[in-house]
Amino acid sequence: QVQVVESGGGLVQAGGSLRLSCTASGRTFSSYVMGWYRQAPGSEREFVAGIRRSRTSTSYADSVTGRFTMSRDDVKNTVYLQMNSLKSEDTAVYYCFADVFGTRFWGQGTQVTVSS
Repeated sequence: QVQVVESGGGLVQAGGSLRLSCTASGRTFSSYVMGWYRQAPGSEREFVAGIRRSRTSTSYADSVTGRFTMSRDDVKNTVYLQMNSLKSEDTAVYYCFADVFGTRFWGQGTQVTVSS
């Protein structure tokens, strides 16, 4: 069982920035595919960003491209989601996942609220 824990959510004004962190347990973290989804009230969970084993292999939803950046630190078993130029529509619970040899583990989520 892999434990996934998010942190860094909070309240920010539109145009501001936040950095989310996500730590996953295990000794083979560098092999995990990691990513973020988000879910706004009344909406389905949607993909935000993902990062493969190679730190340069990232993917983003169109809605966040150019504003969000995902990175990983395999020494710290942590991935980050740097969110800039936040908009009210970015308000959601952000969930981190870890894909570990074909099994997906989810964190409990962290709330991000962007006030306009």
